[in-house]
Amino acid sequence: MSIVIEQPVEARLVAAAPRMPSIPATLHYDRRDPFAVRMTFPAPATLEGVEVCWTFARELLAAGLHGTEGHGDVRVRPYGYDRTVLEFHAPEGTAVVHVHSSEIRRFLQATGELVPAGLEHLQLDLDHDLAELMRDAC
Repeated sequence: MSIVIEQPVEARLVAAAPRMPSIPATLHYDRRDPFAVRMTFPAPATLEGVEVCWTFARELLAAGLHGTEGHGDVRVRPYGYDRTVLEFHAPEGTAVVHVHSSEIRRFLQATGELVPAGLEHLQLDLDHDLAELMRDAC
């Protein structure tokens, strides 16, 4: 079984430059980092002209389908019946995108089949991670 899930989604930019009505984005989930999801935007959709990747909690994405969530750089909330708003705050500005909620639900279902919510800790190899930290400290 694969340890990585990648799902393309169509993100409709609401407030960002350069102005584009919608862009392809990709949601990523890796079982080796079980609490996190990443959303990647292609270079043409960013101010710097380089690919941008945001990492945030899978739990934040799931909770944001039902109500306003997040207090930091990433915020998620429902918008109407079929859309979810993701806000990405950076020193350069704020990007607001709408994604079909059904695409997010499909992604979360796939990640839940790979690593069920609440069992993420079973994927962690704390002994290996501690050994890596100790090796880097020397």
